[in-house]
Amino acid sequence: MRGDAAAPSVVPPVRLTVVVPAYQCAPMLRACLDGLVQSDMPRATWELIVVDDGSTDDTAAVAARAADTVLQVPGGPLGPAHARNVGALASRGDVLVFVDADVRVAPATLRGFAELLAAEPELTAAFGAYDDSPADPGIVSRYRNLLHHYVHVRHAGEAQTFWAGCGAVRRDAFLRVGGFDAERYRWPQVEDIELGYRLRDAGERIRLVPTLTGTHLKRWSLAGMLRSDFHARAVPWMQLLLERRALLSHGPLNLAPWEKVFTAVAGLASLFLLAGVLTFSTVWLWLAAACVCVIIAGNVPLFRFFGARHGWTFALWTVPLRVMFYVVGALGAVWAMLSGRWLGGQRSVLQPLQAPVETGTAGEVRA
Repeated sequence: MRGDAAAPSVVPPVRLTVVVPAYQCAPMLRACLDGLVQSDMPRATWELIVVDDGSTDDTAAVAARAADTVLQVPGGPLGPAHARNVGALASRGDVLVFVDADVRVAPATLRGFAELLAAEPELTAAFGAYDDSPADPGIVSRYRNLLHHYVHVRHAGEAQTFWAGCGAVRRDAFLRVGGFDAERYRWPQVEDIELGYRLRDAGERIRLVPTLTGTHLKRWSLAGMLRSDFHARAVPWMQLLLERRALLSHGPLNLAPWEKVFTAVAGLASLFLLAGVLTFSTVWLWLAAACVCVIIAGNVPLFRFFGARHGWTFALWTVPLRVMFYVVGALGAVWAMLSGRWLGGQRSVLQPLQAPVETGTAGEVRA
């Protein structure tokens, strides 16, 4: 069902296309689309494209109830990077707003993107943040989503990367730099970060606006979080930095100087712990404990934030999760360096995204 919100007095002059990549996510997609159609931006001023990446559940049927266009990816799943590119090629809007299928945007988010990009023609892209009210009540889910919120709020302003969970980019610039690198990133990894780097290489401006929010609907498990941090974040991001010869560069978010220091300290803690176990020496174990204390002390502001939002019992539970975050990051960085896949690598230079797309009556996309 399509819903029409009450039209406000001023309609932003930028027409949006919202692109939602979806795979095997019918329940979450339903909530995602409900949030979009409840936007306070008039429905006639934006189009909604859902790209079904080869789902076998009811994802396509759920999408059809709200979307203007539902596109099927033959041979899927080919990954969210590919699905977003497919949606972008089929879009009619001047601005692409990418929303993950497990994100329910706030009513003012679409309007916020439209007004910002209309008011500042020199700005190419903007992205928001998860809100501080994650849908899943579990400790790991709350920790993960509140961490994202905290980091984005602290680093509002000019950005060097992009986030496709809830982010907008001008269509012409997106196509000009080649869109997402769908060949390299065939599952969710750092494809949006890499896109942000290419946009900045092209001289485009990106801004982080944490007041443009969405609720994250995903339920995180401890094992799932650790796998994601290693395979989808630490390893590919380190490979990207090594390829770009940007390992020592500083920036917001996870490239802030102290984040690198804590990751290095976590690596030392792991080495000291291993040495203590192998040599039966308590000296190494005390050194490992000292490193952990450095990490905890450096993250006191974060724990205070957790305590203020969800109580100090929750904040205490997040202490080991935060330490594991840095340990996994350090292990992923070492693995990326040892794997050697970055050797001889060059910055991604993609051709402009302009592959012909044929949309049949069934909504199937053929590239």
